[in-house]
Amino acid sequence: MNTAGKAIPMLFLISFLLSFSSIGSAQTSSTVPDNVQVRSADIWSEGTRLTATVYSPTSASAADRLPTILMAHGWGGVAAQLRRDAISFAQHGYLVVTFDYRGWGESDGRIIATEKLPGEHEGSFTVQVREIREIVDPVDMLADWENAMHWLQAEPQVDTDRIGVWGSSQSGGYVVEMAARDQRIKAVHSQVSSLSGRSIGETVQAYNEATLRARGELSYPQAGATVVGNLRGAPIANRFANYSPVDRMHEIEGTPIQFVLAGEEELFDNRDHGILAHDRYEGPKNLVVIPGISHYGIYREAWRQAHDLALAWFDRHLK
Repeated sequence: MNTAGKAIPMLFLISFLLSFSSIGSAQTSSTVPDNVQVRSADIWSEGTRLTATVYSPTSASAADRLPTILMAHGWGGVAAQLRRDAISFAQHGYLVVTFDYRGWGESDGRIIATEKLPGEHEGSFTVQVREIREIVDPVDMLADWENAMHWLQAEPQVDTDRIGVWGSSQSGGYVVEMAARDQRIKAVHSQVSSLSGRSIGETVQAYNEATLRARGELSYPQAGATVVGNLRGAPIANRFANYSPVDRMHEIEGTPIQFVLAGEEELFDNRDHGILAHDRYEGPKNLVVIPGISHYGIYREAWRQAHDLALAWFDRHLK
């Protein structure tokens, strides 16, 4: 069994990370059973509306305070692809919230002005704008995670002392980063985890693009403009320069973290990501390497195993 994975340059990850076309139908086609209720909600993140979906057991009353799981996808993924997992968690007694990042799925995108603002203006004014969609920016995406956590605090059925986070691939890194930032998180499940973006952000191209944007000579990519294979989403490369959850494991204060990795990981070297993060962490932890599967196998042939591991981890630490 190859527990480390194959050494592939991080830039290769950009080309293939979280291409869901072959697995999306399995993830989104789950019929909502009678014992689960589903509703939509809005989360406001720095003035941008994010669309969330709330799943809960129909057996729960409005007064019940439920253990809660917050979920979002990774590079190129959307909340609808988490439907299968969310329904199952809700069937086991959890309140589950999935959300789309700004500019992805059903969420609104960030608005930027495309012309100079009026010389004298207060309050409302009219200006030409552009909506930014389908970019991959860990700074913005983590802000969305933070605001989703804040939103949970006022949700009547959420037990704020029993909140867990679930992330996969790119978001498998986000949930670890969130554990370093937010003590309200009581359990983390991180699968096929990408835990550093510095090889993307610390490049000449990244700095050059950032310089051009700062001087108004380069705008943001168009939605769908960068499509490699079936992958959607263009990285804002310089925003990855300071993103490296694997280097922040010492800042996490006792939050239980589970890493579930692909034994035949082809997109990056597990020894530099999930295995390294696990080895560095001194708090409660668990590492499972599923043999014989590639990165995308976690959503296909190994989905049930990975899901059951997540459920058992949350049951152990949130119930």
